[in-house]
Amino acid sequence: MTDSGSTPVPSNPEIRRRRFNVSLVWIVPIVAALIGLSMVVHNALSAGPTIQVSFQTAEGLEANKTQVKYKNVVIGIVTAISLSDDRSHVEVTLQLNQTAKSFTAKDSRFWVVRPRIGAGGISGVDTLLSGAFIGADAGSDSNTEKDFVGLETPPPVTYGQQGRRFTLHTDDLGSLDIGSAVYYRRIPVGQVVSYALAKDGKSVDVDIFVNAPNDQYVTTDTRFWNASGVDISLGANGLKVNTESVSSIVSGGIAFIEPKYSPKPVQADPGAQFTLFGDQEAALAPPDGAPRYIKMRFDQALRGLAVNAPVEFLGVNIGRVVSVDLDYDERNQTFPTMIGAVIYPSRLGKVHEKLLQEIADDDDAKSAVLLGQFVAHGLRAQARSANILTGQLYISMSFVPDAKPVKFDLTARPLEVPTVPGSLDKLQEQLQSFVDKVSKLPIDQIAANLNGNLTELQKTLKQVNGDVLPQMRDTLEQTRKTLASANSTFAEDSPQRQELSQAMDEVQRTARSVRTLTDFLGRHPEALIRGRLKDNQPDAYRSTNNTSRDPGQD
Repeated sequence: MTDSGSTPVPSNPEIRRRRFNVSLVWIVPIVAALIGLSMVVHNALSAGPTIQVSFQTAEGLEANKTQVKYKNVVIGIVTAISLSDDRSHVEVTLQLNQTAKSFTAKDSRFWVVRPRIGAGGISGVDTLLSGAFIGADAGSDSNTEKDFVGLETPPPVTYGQQGRRFTLHTDDLGSLDIGSAVYYRRIPVGQVVSYALAKDGKSVDVDIFVNAPNDQYVTTDTRFWNASGVDISLGANGLKVNTESVSSIVSGGIAFIEPKYSPKPVQADPGAQFTLFGDQEAALAPPDGAPRYIKMRFDQALRGLAVNAPVEFLGVNIGRVVSVDLDYDERNQTFPTMIGAVIYPSRLGKVHEKLLQEIADDDDAKSAVLLGQFVAHGLRAQARSANILTGQLYISMSFVPDAKPVKFDLTARPLEVPTVPGSLDKLQEQLQSFVDKVSKLPIDQIAANLNGNLTELQKTLKQVNGDVLPQMRDTLEQTRKTLASANSTFAEDSPQRQELSQAMDEVQRTARSVRTLTDFLGRHPEALIRGRLKDNQPDAYRSTNNTSRDPGQD
């Protein structure tokens, strides 16, 4: 507005508002950024601890791709792989989930799952398609750790698995390995989890794990034995082949059972220690009792007798050979063989119990006295052949009839049992004696005499062939002609044959007449005095002799 005569007043300016228009092109990146931001926030909030695990090799592992699994559930991922400063191993960084904090326990274990063929069979086959991953097993230690040493092979038993561990002691590992099965009545109930040399280095400690509920069958009296391979025995009942399973032949195995004579078995505590026997027979044998050491001296070579060869008493195995050594006898300047053996008298069973009653106790002095009595009655040790094909020997202790008396030192330790030559040695001595007798025979003279006799025989044969044989042929020819003439003479139509027949008929008639006369004279001996009966003789007399004819009528 303006007034007349005054300056004009300016009016209020018009305000223009600009609209901020967002293009639809930016909506997608903005949404993606928001989603990514939320994921980052979520990962940051859900991220768990970061740990490092060292392995010998990074084969099959990839950063930001290889997963960490527990019971096939993903609990983390590999974020980095680097080589150690000394290039001896690789260090793998694992980013675990927030829910996997328990896997930082000090006794947690990590390993790479790859396709493997081991004693327990084939494992990790699924990784052929999905790739390798890191397996994890949470520990129970309350202390945590960030640096771990990974296992090169998967553990046979994971934490939380129900069952119990036991330790077995054996002289050597044999064909056993981690994962070898443990059998109970030929049913797999566990496996070997570890093995190591004993502290003294003279034996092997094998740790086994028996799964529940079969671990209840492991008692304080349970016997374990190595069931690897095939047990073949040839005895009086024929050939026997015994094995736990086909897998135990290849990968080895352990079997256990409680002996039948076990009284009131009690379950063994976890970690209990047992002896691992070499075979079932040794495992189930009765307790050996206190051992007794003896030595024996043999004056002959004992090739075929080795350590662990059996020692038998009247056919019962009571011990084994522990040493085979040579000695030198300065007096006789010979090299006898000294045999050391350990025997277990308790293996005699009831016989040993009766002997203990006789000696009142089982100390060394009493046992020496008892053994001395046996030696006085002819107890001798003898090396006998156990197998003719292989030449293996064993020691047999038996009573020898009419054995020569020997001195027995009761104070010697170990006790020395007198010996006699083995049956094979006796046979060799007899063969040698026979060979010596044969060698003493005048073979050359006998051969010369035999050669001379053969020469004379040849001359005789030549003479026979030249003189005797032609004469024999002539004689045989004459004999043949004589036989032919006799055959023609006695032919059926020849006169000689007819005359001979007539003569034979006359002889027959004469014989009948003589027989009739003899019968008549037997009835009428008075005819020799009276003579021939006349025709006018009374009828009464004739009637008494009417049963016979007059011999003169024939």
